Amino acid sequence: MLKHYDSKKIVVGCDEAGRGCLAGPVVAAAVILPLDFSNELINDSKQLSLDQRLKAREIIINSAIDFAIAECSPEEIDKFNILNASILAMHKALEKLKKKFQLILVDGNRFKPYKNFPHKCIIKGDATYFSIAAASILAKTERDNIMQRLSEEFPQYHWHKNKGYPTLEHREAIYKFGISPYHRKSFSICQEVIQPNLFQ
Repeated sequence: MLKHYDSKKIVVGCDEAGRGCLAGPVVAAAVILPLDFSNELINDSKQLSLDQRLKAREIIINSAIDFAIAECSPEEIDKFNILNASILAMHKALEKLKKKFQLILVDGNRFKPYKNFPHKCIIKGDATYFSIAAASILAKTERDNIMQRLSEEFPQYHWHKNKGYPTLEHREAIYKFGISPYHRKSFSICQEVIQPNLFQ
């Protein structure tokens, strides 16, 4: 069972989805939950089925004091690198919050200070604290929806199934069809199929 972070400060949880993908944006969410919030369905998004994530998403949206979702595009990922773009997406989500917070909890071990707010990086935070788990669910479901829509435009990459992750089917499609405008050109497999004249 997850728990709330032990702090007298108003806590916001942050997480992202899509760092390991070859295509599409990286999506981040920031969530402020009531201190009395508790629901056994809320967990690390990777531990939930699709149906469970969708149910959990509605619970979070209806229960949160505030939440926000933001993204960094493939172009931003190529410009800043995936780690920096992931952090930038979290900063964008924090910027969109309307309610005040005092402490940022981040899943993982890397973050850059946001304004003057203190932050704590927590390994496996999405499997430990409600606010981070809630952020992971919102980020994951939002990104899946984006990739579902993009798959209708480029069905040959099977994004409706792989969501942009480097599955064998996705990688074979890249070698067969080349890359789309939504692929991350800085990633190695995309570099392999880019023609030099694209940069001229």
